Amino acid sequence: AADEKVTTIQITRAVIASKSVESGVFTSNKGTNVGLLKISSFSQETPNQVRTSLQEFQNNKEETNIAALVLDLRGNAGGYMPAGVDVAKLFLPPKTRIISEVDRTQRATIYVSDGVGSETSLPLYLLVDERTASASEIVTAALQDNGRATILGSKTFGKGRIQNVQPLSEGGIAVTRAKYITPKGNDIHGVGITPNLALESCKSIDSAAVCLTNVI
Repeated sequence: AADEKVTTIQITRAVIASKSVESGVFTSNKGTNVGLLKISSFSQETPNQVRTSLQEFQNNKEETNIAALVLDLRGNAGGYMPAGVDVAKLFLPPKTRIISEVDRTQRATIYVSDGVGSETSLPLYLLVDERTASASEIVTAALQDNGRATILGSKTFGKGRIQNVQPLSEGGIAVTRAKYITPKGNDIHGVGITPNLALESCKSIDSAAVCLTNVI
């Protein structure tokens, strides 16, 4: 119609980085100041977000007086596998084995920590549950097997396979390309990781502070 008004708008393309890491500090019921990192998923940005949070803790240590760190991986189903490896590196000394990737010909690729800027001094705790899987389990296994962290919660999901989707005429099929083996030689697929301390009263809706009551 003649009286219609046309509005022209300009759209700018941009890459939007998702925030997969939330950080904060809480005081436990035992009086311990705890630095908390809640990682909801693993993306290419996750290692830098964890690194930034650790640096903020360091910069404010005189104010916060943090005496322990907690990684909350509950409900984290994984995501970008190399990000899991890189996050584990941030808490391990140089030349520490993180994970082995074994392909169908039994050829192994071993991922090792370079130890650059890693936090290895503060006591470290990981909160996990039955939905903690894949890249989250890479972090969990690496830190547990190397004695760097105490794992708390319930047994993890148990996804230790890398799969590619092969297209078919209708849909596709997941084909296993490789498997993960933990630093101690365990295949966690279909088995999961058993925590060092089971927290049966810790629910997914509970805060980390509630779950860690009387623990730290």
